Amino acid sequence: MKKYVAIGLALLVSLLIYLFYRTEKTVVTCFFIQLVSAENYLLLKHSIVNAVPLNNMLIYSLPEGLWVLCITLTSKNYDINFGKWRLNCTFIPLIFCFTLELLQLFHITNGRFDIVDIIFSVVFWLLANGFWNEKMERQNLLKSRNANALICLASYCIVYLAHVFN
Repeated sequence: MKKYVAIGLALLVSLLIYLFYRTEKTVVTCFFIQLVSAENYLLLKHSIVNAVPLNNMLIYSLPEGLWVLCITLTSKNYDINFGKWRLNCTFIPLIFCFTLELLQLFHITNGRFDIVDIIFSVVFWLLANGFWNEKMERQNLLKSRNANALICLASYCIVYLAHVFN
């Protein structure tokens, strides 16, 4: 239960940062603006940013680190099987982080390479692996039909909400 509270808090902090401190062109912010109206959104954003100013490291690196924490925690008991080869899902967040940063470094995708993003991701990955050690049988994520597997898959999908429309 503590694991899911940590996941919920981490996702909430990330959501607030994306909604009020990052560009208004992210998927989640576009959805939110449709829900509350552009005028109400701008008033709320102005109030929050003035009340709680954040530095750029927290705005641009913390959400990725928190996502890595969440996805690592939800992935701990899962593998993805490719024939006889098994990928421990715990490593997917790091693979994702390094791949995204390399794609940004070589200007293959939007964004800019930032070593601080990698540092945040590795630190939160290590934290997730150091805590919440559950002794459960490892399962194939793509064949599991339970709430934990659905939460895990949803955690992977959440990264789309940070996508920026051009």
